[in-house]
Order: sequence, then C-alpha cells, then structure tokens
Amino acid sequence: MDLPLNERRFGDFLEQLSSKTPTPGGGAVASAVGALGAALANMVLAYSVGRKNLATHTPKLEDAAARLRRARTLLLELAAEDERVYGLVNELSRLEQDHPRRADLPEACGAAAQVPLTCVATCLNVLGILDELPPITNTNLRSDLAIAAVLAEAAARSAAWNVEVNLPLIADPAVREGLREQCASMLENTVATARRVERACRA
Repeated sequence: MDLPLNERRFGDFLEQLSSKTPTPGGGAVASAVGALGAALANMVLAYSVGRKNLATHTPKLEDAAARLRRARTLLLELAAEDERVYGLVNELSRLEQDHPRRADLPEACGAAAQVPLTCVATCLNVLGILDELPPITNTNLRSDLAIAAVLAEAAARSAAWNVEVNLPLIADPAVREGLREQCASMLENTVATARRVERACRA
C-alpha cells in the first residue's frame, strides 16, 4: 500500500491521482482539500496569536488552532481510509458472485459512503471554527481566512458527491435514505456557514 497522504510528496500524490488506478480518487482529494483549508486557517491563527491588539482573544485563538490541527489530522486519515475502502469495494466487486469474500461487500459499501460523510461532517466542523474568527484575527489575512472557508466548503461538497455515488451500493433503502438526508442537511449548513465567513471577511 502507498504511504499515508501526510507522508507523501505532493507531486507524488498528484502523479498517482492522475494515473489510471482506482485510488487515490475523488474521495481522497476531497479530504485533502479540507486539510488544506484547515492548515490555511491555522496560518491565519499563527499570525494572530501574540499580537497586542488581539491579546484578549489569545485563549480562544489557541483553542481554535488546536481544534483545526485535530481536524486536519482527521481529514488526512480520512483520505487514507477512503483509498482503503474504495480499493476494497473495487476488489470485492470484481470477484465471482459465489466467491466467499463477496460476503464482505455490503459492509465495504457502507464504509465507502460513511467515510466521505465523515469528511462532510469534519468540514462543517472546520467552518464552525472559522465562523468565530473574522472579528478576532489578523485583518491582514482576511483573504486567507476566506479561502480556507472556500476550501472547506469545496471539500464538503466534493465528499457529498462520493456519498451519493456510493449510496446505490447499499442494499437497505432505509439506510440509504438516512445517509442521504444526513448528508444533505450537513451540506446545507456547510454552504450557509461558508457564505457567512466570506461576508465577514469582506466587512
């Protein structure tokens, strides 16, 4: 198996992504973009903590930085997990119908939808953190904060596509509909929060 995303050179990841292989694919890209957004927001915080005019906000800024680091780590883990589960679905789907390992396919399909759903949730969490930051961070980095929000939204919307494309592989219609509704609700909140952060950054 390839190195985890956080241990790969960016150029190597792009080369693998562009090749005719099932993984990495859109799911890994979605999580990677979310991690980029979280990292960019961390840069904004790095240029905010320690400034005299923002000193009263230091505890909140440091807490936000820690939460964003955790989100970035999780998103990188999700990128690796997406590669693993989709690779497994791809492998199991190619087996003969009577092959014993085909019994593992429903669980693998469920995971293939759940991983990007977790990415959507994590990106919504990142945006919730960003929503608090425009009034208490370095005003010289407003564009970076807005870009972080755009990236988090793009990652969530991308991951939602991967949820949707994997739903037909899940046999239970109630499970399918539950995942679809959950994803749609989170995505609506994601888009609304991203717009709010962008407006605040323009103010």
